Amino acid sequence: MIWVEKYRPARLDEIVGQDEVVKRLKSYVQTGNIPHLLFSGPPGTGKTASALALTRELFGDEWQSNFIELNASDERGIDVVRNKIKDFARTSPLGGANFKIIFLDEADALTPDAQAALRRTMERYSRTCRFILSCNYLSRIIEPIQSRCAIFRFRPVSEEAMRRRLLEIAEREGLKLTEGGLKAITYISEGDFRKAINALQGASALTDEIDEDSVYQITATARPAEVWNLIEKALKGDFHSARNILDSLLIEYGMSGEDLINQIFREIIKSGIDERLKVQLVDRLGEIDFRLTEGANERIQLESYIAYLSLVGKNHPNT
Repeated sequence: MIWVEKYRPARLDEIVGQDEVVKRLKSYVQTGNIPHLLFSGPPGTGKTASALALTRELFGDEWQSNFIELNASDERGIDVVRNKIKDFARTSPLGGANFKIIFLDEADALTPDAQAALRRTMERYSRTCRFILSCNYLSRIIEPIQSRCAIFRFRPVSEEAMRRRLLEIAEREGLKLTEGGLKAITYISEGDFRKAINALQGASALTDEIDEDSVYQITATARPAEVWNLIEKALKGDFHSARNILDSLLIEYGMSGEDLINQIFREIIKSGIDERLKVQLVDRLGEIDFRLTEGANERIQLESYIAYLSLVGKNHPNT
């Protein structure tokens, strides 16, 4: 079983790291009624879990009869609004419920025409149906839909909240999670709790004692110290050594260029190097990232960045 589903919260109290959101949703449960809702935030922060937990608390045992979940990234055209959504919305609630709930995940993947059709459906069936929309990018939802919804902004899960929940899961699964392993999981997840649970489950397949080595191995992620070593060697003008480290990260770890760019960015930002130099490095790194997304050769781009670090480092002898 995938642990993400196994440990999905059944109640709002079990939602991790979203205290303000939970507090507002509980007020709706107390009144027994909700407006249209729009959940916005990064992946893995509890948007889907909150929608399911809210529905369970509103409808009890009858929740599945009055709830439908659709993923807009799979069915993003206007037909899904005109057919699936409208067919469900026009039927009466069951089990004495006052309304039904349609949960539309990844709603920012809907085409503009589909969103326009959805807007009209939300208006027409608002008496017997409520919509919960979930998106990663609020700006991609048209303004008429935003104005009809109560907006909830989900933040990345805090490190402390993630640590508590991961230790609880490890205890229930009979695993020993070391402090190093815990730090490694919170580092690679970046506030994405779904990613954190998947990393824990993947590492548990290797060993019952999960340390940082098993976490980095299963997630194909470089240790922060190794990434910083690459940056430091390059800034000191040792291009050959930096290139050898790059070879190790790309070949032995199997990292993609985009993943490595992300880790390099994180190490530069948290480093204590001169602020002016930091600005230069991040500026060039952004350009490299853009080139990779446009399809450039990742090996050439990464080596060109190492060469740039070597050239810039000569002008900053204190690096």
